[in-house]
Amino acid sequence: MEVFLFIAIILTASVLQTSTGFGFSILATPFLLLLFSVSDAIQINLVLSLIISSALISKIRNDIDFGILKRLIIGSIAGMPIGIAVFVVADMQKLKLGISLVILLLTVLLILSLRIRRTAGRDFLFGGLSGSLTTSIGMPGPPLLLYFSGTDTLKEKLRGTTLAFYLFIYSVSLVLQIIFTGTHTTVWVSSAMAIPIVLLGLYLGQRLFHRIDQRTFRYVTYAILLFTGVYLLMDNLG
Repeated sequence: MEVFLFIAIILTASVLQTSTGFGFSILATPFLLLLFSVSDAIQINLVLSLIISSALISKIRNDIDFGILKRLIIGSIAGMPIGIAVFVVADMQKLKLGISLVILLLTVLLILSLRIRRTAGRDFLFGGLSGSLTTSIGMPGPPLLLYFSGTDTLKEKLRGTTLAFYLFIYSVSLVLQIIFTGTHTTVWVSSAMAIPIVLLGLYLGQRLFHRIDQRTFRYVTYAILLFTGVYLLMDNLG
């Protein structure tokens, strides 16, 4: 049963990440925690996310907005130390509760047609928020998903830019994880076992991406955001 659950988690998360540019850490991490320790689950998530981003980067490089990417990376560099500080001093349950309520509120506003005007300053800001959430709770996706959805970014540009951004931020996060918490054989053995599943997810996700129109893509992003907000809320209440 544990092996079946592991396969189902990795395959579903890989398909979602490949087809939308989001969702692996959002979907995989909560369920991997049922099978692994917190540190191992987070590191497996980081390793597999890096594999997906590395495998796709050559195919999606023409969809990357390098101007936005540069500003997101600079913003995240400033945000990551803030996230570490918050992780050290803040009450994690209260932090998750606050984040979940903000995500749910903003998602509802997006569904009600809230639109955000994209500016260079906001690129830096949301990159910083993503960096801080990566080092505090291990979820860089929600700020970018909210931002890009609110600015009506084309699905190709959204997926390409975020996957390139993840290649950077997950690399840094994995190094920080290993330095500050160490690593275990379980992480690397489990990650190696998951590679064939990830490759299948890459294939299925690519096929799905070309079948999703812009409107459906938007609905999927709303669903991912709602799942994230509800998960963090229930995790806090639980």
